[in-house]
Amino acid sequence: MNIILCGFMGSGKTTIGHELAKMTGRKFVDTDDMVESEQGTQIKNIFAEYGEDFFRELEYQACKKVASMQNCVVSTGGGAMTYQRNVDAVKNSGKIIFLDVDFDVICERIGDTSTRPLFQDKEKAKALYDERKSKYLDCADIVVDGNKSVKIVASEIAKMFK
Repeated sequence: MNIILCGFMGSGKTTIGHELAKMTGRKFVDTDDMVESEQGTQIKNIFAEYGEDFFRELEYQACKKVASMQNCVVSTGGGAMTYQRNVDAVKNSGKIIFLDVDFDVICERIGDTSTRPLFQDKEKAKALYDERKSKYLDCADIVVDGNKSVKIVASEIAKMFK
């Protein structure tokens, strides 16, 4: 069974995912990394050159690949689980965990926003955060308070999968 992490950009999916993979002896997989390595460029470049719709299609293909994997900790892109087709693709392969983090904490964590195309305007980012939160809650099997330290959040999740 996979442990699939979802949440807003800066919520700690990748950092917590790496720690959780170590704690549980699972392989770590990041859907954004999959897209970047297959395309040979960064997501911000894919957005700039081909647009968001093209990126979302690549992300969907990554979610379908993840669904065929087993015993992984999966970090999904910030928007991935806001699309029902992606949720449907991964749902049967594991449990979806929403890392619920306050917007102010996310802002602190992100710092430099240059690699985050959807975080260039803080007010728009807050509106996006508000819009996505209900979608994360809808798709999640488990909701975890992600405002705590990486080690604490990872160990709380690890205990659920012992």
